[in-house]
Amino acid sequence: MESLLLFVVAGFLAQLVNGSLGMGYGALSTTGLLALGVPPAPASAAVHYSQMGIALASGVSHWKFRNIDWRTVGILALAGAGGAVAGAYALVALSEFSMDAAKVWIASILLLLGLYVLIRFSFLKLGKLITEKRPDARFFAPLGLVAGFTNATGGGGWGPMATSTLLSSGRLEPRKVVGSVSAAELSVAVAGSAAFLVILGAGGIDYRSVIGLLIGGVIAAPPAAWLTQRIPPRLLGAIAGGLIVLTNVWILLGALEASPALAVLAYLVAVALWVAAIAAAMRSMREERKLRAAIEADIARDRARRVAAADDDGEHAAMC
Repeated sequence: MESLLLFVVAGFLAQLVNGSLGMGYGALSTTGLLALGVPPAPASAAVHYSQMGIALASGVSHWKFRNIDWRTVGILALAGAGGAVAGAYALVALSEFSMDAAKVWIASILLLLGLYVLIRFSFLKLGKLITEKRPDARFFAPLGLVAGFTNATGGGGWGPMATSTLLSSGRLEPRKVVGSVSAAELSVAVAGSAAFLVILGAGGIDYRSVIGLLIGGVIAAPPAAWLTQRIPPRLLGAIAGGLIVLTNVWILLGALEASPALAVLAYLVAVALWVAAIAAAMRSMREERKLRAAIEADIARDRARRVAAADDDGEHAAMC
């Protein structure tokens, strides 16, 4: 019962961040499962199973708001599913060869994903990109394949890889990038779950972690919506990215049997990076607030000038 409760907490925190930022569920939930002692392959399998329900709900929501480009979904989903199946086989094979090697691999991927989230929300601009040219299958297929493979072998990465790459390409409207990637994620979750079930067998799936993640994710939905309105994405992204980095540094150091001196040094560096990232996020938030205030003041002055001009014209017309 205690372990189930911990899995619920892991799912709650992961979906709390995912529902607010649109990414991070896989990285955070897999990080939590690894920290709780779940082996790499069952951890990734549990995340894929829990993601099926979340991806379905998200895809339906984006479909209702017309945020989906179906051509993009079709290519991404097919390639992503293939990558997820290949990734599941690769992770299980690596786990059978060496559990420590599998743990190092998955923790390394999660560490990189954590660094990406940390840097993106702390140091980079979060502006929207303008679509210019639609990407074709030569762009989508490799992206879906790599993102699906990474998602299965690392327990996360579909959202950060696919969404960030499409946004940075500037070839698709941002809202359709998010909606299409979310809709395509369902096929990645289904394909990865089916592959893990075939390879590991029904007895190889940790159903307590699956149930715990699902319960936690469902409970987190309302607070995530509230959090979106209360905590700026920059600050939440910096906090979540730092948690992913710190936890996976700890997992890596344990798997590599690092010396105490090296462990202390690595943790000091990670903590220093996290503090610097939060400070940078807060500084960017202040600058963005000043910029918004200046823009709003310009708009108010322009509106006041137009009203004054209209009043003058009315008085002139009345005098005539």
